[in-house]
Amino acid sequence: MSEAITHLLYLHGFRSSPLSFKAQRLHHWLQANRPELTWWCPQLPPSPWAAMALLQQGIAGWPAHGSAVLGSSLGGFYATVVAEAPGREHWPVVLMNPAVEPARDLVAHIGEQTAFHAPQEHFFFSAEHVDELRALQPPAITGRERYLPFIAKGDEVLSWQEMSTRYAGSPMHLIEGSDHALSDFEDHLPHLLRFLKLCD
Repeated sequence: MSEAITHLLYLHGFRSSPLSFKAQRLHHWLQANRPELTWWCPQLPPSPWAAMALLQQGIAGWPAHGSAVLGSSLGGFYATVVAEAPGREHWPVVLMNPAVEPARDLVAHIGEQTAFHAPQEHFFFSAEHVDELRALQPPAITGRERYLPFIAKGDEVLSWQEMSTRYAGSPMHLIEGSDHALSDFEDHLPHLLRFLKLCD
């Protein structure tokens, strides 16, 4: 990966939003240090197909070289789907405790849900949404050297062993302890920025 990053897509997790502390922290750093960079962190709809349609439309004009995607939890799954689409084989991908089998894991969450950053907002996660996730599962992960997974052994939601197996062969950053939210994100931000060649 030698191209300078000019476009950066951030994808939040299930029940999360652009108000995610990781998204906010990274965005603030970019505003202060790389204000010319195009940043997009959309609010993703509950429907995976609708989410992917939104993303495909929003990044349609982004360059094949110089774009990158980051994703946390379910957003990590979406980031993988985005990066494995034709024409995006050069996109660097940063994953933070990525969901690897969301269709299996989110069956338990079918029903009415509340938004994490706005508890007054409700949405319905349906069995059809689970089917959409299953249909989106990429058949393979290619160019593993362009993936940087941050995987916390202390993740209380997802299996770090399963994440490590899915992204084996990538330059993963395995973290002792921490948690699903990656509450110590500040400690790992420099590594992320160096991987994307946004800082020395």
